[in-house]
Amino acid sequence: MKRPVGARIGLWLTGYTRTWLVLGIAIGVIAGLGAVVFLVLLQWTGRLLLEGVGGYTPPLASGDGGGSGSDGFARWWAIPLVVAGGALLSATLVARFAPEAQGHGTDAAIEAYHRDPRSIRVRAVVVKMLSSALTIGSGGSAGREGPTAQISAGFGSLLTRWLNLPDGMGRIAVAIGIGSGIGAIFGAPLGGAVLSATVAYREDFEFRALIPGLIASITAYGVFGSFLGYEPLFGFALRDYRFDDATHLVWFLVIGVLGGVVGLLYIRIFYGTAAVSTQLPGGRIVTPTIGGLLVGLLALAVPQVLGSGYGWVQEALDRESLLALPLWIVLTLPLLKIVATSLSIGTGGSGGIFGPGMVIGGFVGAAVWRILEPLVSSIPDSPAPFVVVGMMSCFGSAARAPLAIMVMVAEMTGGWAVLPGGMIAVAAAYLIVRSRDASIYRCQRRDRAEAAAERARQA
Repeated sequence: MKRPVGARIGLWLTGYTRTWLVLGIAIGVIAGLGAVVFLVLLQWTGRLLLEGVGGYTPPLASGDGGGSGSDGFARWWAIPLVVAGGALLSATLVARFAPEAQGHGTDAAIEAYHRDPRSIRVRAVVVKMLSSALTIGSGGSAGREGPTAQISAGFGSLLTRWLNLPDGMGRIAVAIGIGSGIGAIFGAPLGGAVLSATVAYREDFEFRALIPGLIASITAYGVFGSFLGYEPLFGFALRDYRFDDATHLVWFLVIGVLGGVVGLLYIRIFYGTAAVSTQLPGGRIVTPTIGGLLVGLLALAVPQVLGSGYGWVQEALDRESLLALPLWIVLTLPLLKIVATSLSIGTGGSGGIFGPGMVIGGFVGAAVWRILEPLVSSIPDSPAPFVVVGMMSCFGSAARAPLAIMVMVAEMTGGWAVLPGGMIAVAAAYLIVRSRDASIYRCQRRDRAEAAAERARQA
């Protein structure tokens, strides 16, 4: 009996080198193309909804083209309606066609890694991409990494089904899909590769995914950059910074402690909101719509909570722009962004939670710099090192992926010189979050032993 084409290709893929050169490149190509398609779709929906209907243009990160955005709202009354409308359309799409596309996406891919690497449906990937574009493009507080992770992880899952790969290989295919997709959309291939090997566990490392992850991530980065350029997301924010004063480690340690506390707060508020939302009447469509409406109302006072927020991180990296922001906004934005993200995604909306984590952490560092700047003469003249270290520590600890996030943020900002400060900050933040055994990715398993025992029970 003649075998199907996929099964014959699967049999041909024998040997480590042949297998992961072929699969790594294939997954990387799809991850890069998926990131391009989603980012273009996101830009189009943003121009149509938040800018066109809402009359508001947020600032943009350097890698997205830059620009300071609107000076206030042209139609303030339209903002809550636009955010709620986008949430309504997104929730309706998810409820009708792929309920598993609800939420932030990365957790679903991690769960597929552990339970069944064949289980991610192509339909869910398409719905995730469209619904997330509607959520973020209308002003919902969410990141763009969740959909891209699900696109490439979904392709890894498709390959596992089509080629009839063993579960062990299928898990690696899904893992490198997650890492290469996130690495591509953030222009951070090394961080994406490390994330492939660390994202599935809270306290372990899947070493078998590292080399395939390198192949997939650099392929995805090459494809993405060939269409949209290779500029780091936040430019070269630390071009002039040099670590030349050991006393700065004290301030970086302070940022790390605060980043850990805020990261823990992010986890608690996000999942507390999700738990409450499941008990409310209205179901999968009404609850996210109400969450979107509340985000729109909050944005009337604090526009910085709208959308991904990367442009506001770009503003915080610059001394003059950060000093121009009211102090109360700088100090309260980490908490307000947590609330807005919880209302947008924790209520059942669709979008990533990585991106908001960057904004939350960045403004933790910005707040420390703003407080110290008039009081301490030895702190850096630019807030950029503090902002970068804040991003590393807050989400690196919340995601329980400290090394991957530290490398990724360095790639996104050209911030390699700040790694000594990042190391102490990330370590402090991680220990705080670990002490509570918390993670923003709830589908992570503690380690490979726990995951293997779970699979043995299910066998």
